[in-house]
Amino acid sequence: MVFSVAPQTWVSILAVVTSATAGDILIAHAMKAVDLDAVRAERGLKGAIVAVITSPTLILGIACMAVSFFSLLFSLSGADLSLVAPATASLTFVTTAIAAKFILKENVDRRRWLAALCICVGVVLLAF
Repeated sequence: MVFSVAPQTWVSILAVVTSATAGDILIAHAMKAVDLDAVRAERGLKGAIVAVITSPTLILGIACMAVSFFSLLFSLSGADLSLVAPATASLTFVTTAIAAKFILKENVDRRRWLAALCICVGVVLLAF
């Protein structure tokens, strides 16, 4: 049963998935917001680099990815790698697909939704 895994393990996995998804979405949004070709043509490569690394959205995305990393360390301190690694990676795929569809308005095709469903079933099977 799914509940044979300790509740704090699921909370820590949820923290990893949530922060990683937020980081991915924020970083993708930041990179789409900057027209690197225009900036590079106007200010050169150095100007393009400065434009990217000074983006508040990118900085927040990187902070979310750092939270995700430390949440993963916490998860691994109390649970088996054979559960945490596949669960966090696969559930992050699912939540990122959902967020990409509804927040970034990206086209997520039927094949990706089917893959996400299969991933969810796999995570449930891992928890037994």
